[in-house]
Amino acid sequence: MKFKIDIDMSPEELRKVLGLPDVQKFQEDMMAKITEQMDAGAEGYDPLTLFKPYLTSGVGSMEALQKIMMNLMTSGYGSSDNKKD
Repeated sequence: MKFKIDIDMSPEELRKVLGLPDVQKFQEDMMAKITEQMDAGAEGYDPLTLFKPYLTSGVGSMEALQKIMMNLMTSGYGSSDNKKD
């Protein structure tokens, strides 16, 4: 038996369903500070160094979410094949 579920939701709705925090204000503040430093020509300013902590944790978080979703999908699929009622 096969079935397909399509869920139509906005990114905002998905964020709320997954219980993720709303970081829009934080991102806006961070970008404002970065822009300010770039405009001021801060000595020793290196954009890669500034973003590195956020990029590594962000990518890791996305990979973790993908693994969780894949495990959920494959575990459900495998268990239904083994049951013969």
